[in-house]
Amino acid sequence: MSDFLAAVGLVFVIEGFLWAAMPRSMKRMMLEVATIPGASLRIGGVVAMVIGVLIVWLIRR
Repeated sequence: MSDFLAAVGLVFVIEGFLWAAMPRSMKRMMLEVATIPGASLRIGGVVAMVIGVLIVWLIRR
């Protein structure tokens, strides 16, 4: 459970860094994401999850 919470904390650190470092670019990106069809976002999310699981699996094995 502590590994999971550490991972969630790192997500917050990375997200916070991006918003602090380049707020205009992040706002522009969010506007562009709003125009992408939901199915495409879903596929991108699944691909990101698979890559994340593979990275964790490779590190933990």
